[in-house]
Amino acid sequence: MYDEQDYLMISGIQHFLFYRRQWALIHIEQQWQENVLTLEGQYLHEKADQPTIREKRKDRLIVRALPIHSPTLGITGICDVVEFVQDPNGVPLNGETGAYLPVPVEYKHGKPKQELSDILQLTAQAVCLEEMLVCEVPKGYLYYHETKRREEIEITPALREELQKNVAEMHQYWTRRYTPKVKTGNFCKKCSLQNICLPKLMNVQTVKGYLDRRLCE
Repeated sequence: MYDEQDYLMISGIQHFLFYRRQWALIHIEQQWQENVLTLEGQYLHEKADQPTIREKRKDRLIVRALPIHSPTLGITGICDVVEFVQDPNGVPLNGETGAYLPVPVEYKHGKPKQELSDILQLTAQAVCLEEMLVCEVPKGYLYYHETKRREEIEITPALREELQKNVAEMHQYWTRRYTPKVKTGNFCKKCSLQNICLPKLMNVQTVKGYLDRRLCE
């Protein structure tokens, strides 16, 4: 069980899997810089994350921008959308008749990725909802802006294990305040922190060497 002060952001899972150094620069060193992709992603989430909107559609209640957390994993964040679907195996909700099961829906810019960053972020939301509501969350959805459709994701034991492994590693970095060294690749072109990370520069000299040279100038 983690203390609230040590909770890590669920949104950071995507940064961590994209490139661990990027996660450390953002979440440990508190550095950030916008690019076109991050601005488009923010616009998409602004449309989804409207906490004042609560809709009832037949057998489901739709809640937006729902705060969530997991003491066992030490993570916290906000669900873009949670659809509470009537189900006899569900849990009661305040002010509602019947029982409901939560289904998280995460909105993403672009299209489905080959790696697991989006899926593990959704898995983290499912685990948080399970702990908070004491129920099972067997599935969720990823909605991609580019394809304009949902992808159903089964929250499997394998995904839960992979999530736990990565979050544990994130906590280790956080406790040590550790920022990994630069390792360049094609992903650098898509990273919003290029000017902060300085990957090309770091490949040819140390940070100390760079600072010494700039001071001499």
